[in-house]
Amino acid sequence: MDAAPSAKSLIVEARRRFEAAGLADAAGDARVLVCGLLELSPTSLLLEGEKPVSQEGVARVEAGVLRRLAREPVHRILGRREFYGLDLGLSAGTLETRPDTEILVDVILPHLRSMVAQGRKPRLVDLGTGTGAIALALLHECPEAEAVGIDISEDALKTAAENAERNGLASRFATRAGSWFDKTTERFDIIVSNPPYIRSDVVKGLEPEVTKFDPMAALDGGPDGLDAYRAIAEGAASHLEDQGLIGLEIGFDQRRDVAQIFELAGFSLVEERRDYGDNDRVLVFAKRLD
Repeated sequence: MDAAPSAKSLIVEARRRFEAAGLADAAGDARVLVCGLLELSPTSLLLEGEKPVSQEGVARVEAGVLRRLAREPVHRILGRREFYGLDLGLSAGTLETRPDTEILVDVILPHLRSMVAQGRKPRLVDLGTGTGAIALALLHECPEAEAVGIDISEDALKTAAENAERNGLASRFATRAGSWFDKTTERFDIIVSNPPYIRSDVVKGLEPEVTKFDPMAALDGGPDGLDAYRAIAEGAASHLEDQGLIGLEIGFDQRRDVAQIFELAGFSLVEERRDYGDNDRVLVFAKRLD
């Protein structure tokens, strides 16, 4: 009878199969997937990686490997992903938040803290909240703030609420169903969003990991990729406090177009930031007080 495989041997075998299938990051995918399915931390892998894995654990890994070979992303298989230090659950109705989105949190946080220093208790809204990642990261870093997460997907809102509960933020986070500002009357100190911004003709050519598993509503930004920005700009003026800010994630080639949309709607570009690949990624606007 063959000896039960170890976690390390399962990682080696998963990597071999992923490489044979031509997956881009076979080594990283194998390690994250196997450790995630077996609930092994890096330290546990180092200390216990040679120990035999239970039959049930081996079966769980095999099922996960088959799902990855079918191009399902690793974090979708695991059902969660870390974002800004928070453990966030994923679901069919939520976009898998990418590391570049953390830059939006980095940019907005100093403004949020400045508002607190001025004696304000900031209220923010996250449009198209998905997992709640942006809003929850800001709440976690700024205990004085409160947030509303808006989304058209009931599945996403349920996931965001569960993520708020899991991370101890439920008392300061509310969810609301709706499209952008359609069902919202109040004003906010900060509006944030990572809206759908990929052109419709580009979406269908994306990798299967995206087209088969990310919700299309969170990807498709219309014929020119700018539909969501127009909708947000149209409603933002009546939902933003006079000293408030709008923080947006954008596509790598959209800086000029998005800036123009918001400037025509009465806003001024006050800050911008590039991502880890040196592409335009975040724009911050304020009301133009003429």
